[in-house]
Amino acid sequence: MIIGLDMGGTHVDAVLMDGGRVIHAVKNPINRQDALESIWAALKQLLSGYGQSKIDRIHLSTTVSTNAIVEGKAAPVGMIIQKGPGLPHDFSDCGEERIFVSGYTDHRGTVIKDLDPEEIEQGITVFKEKNIQNCAVVTKFSTRNPSHELAIRDQIKHGLAFVTMGHTLSGKLNFPRRVYTAYLNAAVYSAFKEFSNNIKRALVREGIHAPLYVLKADGGTISLEKAEEKPVETILSGPAASFMGISAMLGTDEDAVLLDIGGTTTDIFFLADGVPLFEPWGIDIGPYKTLVRAIYSTSIGLGGDSGIQIRDGRIRIGPTREGRPYAFGGPKPTPTDAMVVLGLINEGDKTRAWECMGALGRELNASAEETAKDILKAMGERIKNTVNQLLDKINARPVYTVRELLHGKTLKPKRIHVIGGPAKALAPILEEAFGLPCHYPEHYDVANAVGAALAKTTTEITLFADTSEGVLLVPELGIRQPIPRNFSADQARERAALLLKEQAISLGAKQSEMEVEITEQSAFNMVRNFYNTGQNIRVTAQVQPGILYRFRGD
Repeated sequence: MIIGLDMGGTHVDAVLMDGGRVIHAVKNPINRQDALESIWAALKQLLSGYGQSKIDRIHLSTTVSTNAIVEGKAAPVGMIIQKGPGLPHDFSDCGEERIFVSGYTDHRGTVIKDLDPEEIEQGITVFKEKNIQNCAVVTKFSTRNPSHELAIRDQIKHGLAFVTMGHTLSGKLNFPRRVYTAYLNAAVYSAFKEFSNNIKRALVREGIHAPLYVLKADGGTISLEKAEEKPVETILSGPAASFMGISAMLGTDEDAVLLDIGGTTTDIFFLADGVPLFEPWGIDIGPYKTLVRAIYSTSIGLGGDSGIQIRDGRIRIGPTREGRPYAFGGPKPTPTDAMVVLGLINEGDKTRAWECMGALGRELNASAEETAKDILKAMGERIKNTVNQLLDKINARPVYTVRELLHGKTLKPKRIHVIGGPAKALAPILEEAFGLPCHYPEHYDVANAVGAALAKTTTEITLFADTSEGVLLVPELGIRQPIPRNFSADQARERAALLLKEQAISLGAKQSEMEVEITEQSAFNMVRNFYNTGQNIRVTAQVQPGILYRFRGD
């Protein structure tokens, strides 16, 4: 059996699954002051009556890394950057202290100018004076030769708690994005490590020995131990669980809009011919453009518990959640209260719900029931308008999916799939707003937890082979090996697939779960003095995101 657990903005959702079937589900309000206790309470309730020894694995979607950034709770980071010639400093405005060191490696991986150890020592002194414990080290073209990053790491590692090296996070050639990714990885390390230690202690205390995996932004999982090394990959873990839940429970081969409407936010995703849209370079977190692989998603501050007010005679919903719905003892009216008034939800204090809708109605010169209908209509229209704006942007550029670049593709959704607590109540509202069929699945209210439970382990590597220099590199794995001059593109593909499988197994994947795919490949002849001196070969391989079992409803 597998446990899937999702920490949302308002609830902790948990499911116990056997194969592809949900055998027990729990949905509890989250205690924002003690999120770990909320997780543990949900687990204990979920496992009541079931043997803990039967749990094969636990899959967790967590907001720890995202919250550390959004709420300004990230740890201070010292940056050591080797930018080489021709690049200004202003792109790298991140970290509490930035040390720019001399030295340079060119695009072929050849060291043109070596490091100055004294500059690094000066940086260490500054970090210690400012009590900075976490550091990110990024050198230009480290994906072609990481020797300078490794040398800096070796010089500073004993004086700091955690050191991130840029080349280990992605093999893509985008230096500014690598700087920001390394910064964020170091910044969220302490928060994620504390969370990881606490949950491991709790599992040991209760005698649960099943391995624990964390959802990544690309819809796959990673073992908790590996996530401690690369916590930046768990940013947007929640939306990834949402997407996997919708995919597992509502399959389609058409263009579609996927919605997860929670208590605080609505997450929006898209399918192109049934395949998820993907961020080709990486996600943006606030001002930081990263190399973190991710499913394309957008989150808006609109949910069932969003606060409502009347401004200039118009209904305004969100973007903040100011507490529980009025019908559940909260301070302000919410869309959930409108659903209670309309009989779409049979919970809460109906008298309070009618009271707050009546108060809003008096400002609008409408009845409580008319006001409730107008609130849900406004909610549907706002989602539709946001989706249309996103479609305009998506269709104005090449469409990237998790599998390929779709040349000339124009996204034209044929259906809406929706999950989350308000899904059933809002499905007819969305159907009318979009003029498209809108479907919600069984267990729609805990679909995120189902997505977390069924997600496969995923990973990606980039292999570079320079036959002129006789060297093969896989930056993410720290591999640098000699190769013969006749090393071919076919051999590069085979080597990449083999190394990818080994990496996936180390992250917790099973051989039977893997779908290995070569997503990019290029080979260029290198010419010197009019003679072909060898080839520059690049191969990107991934274990494709997917679900462990086909979902089986009741």
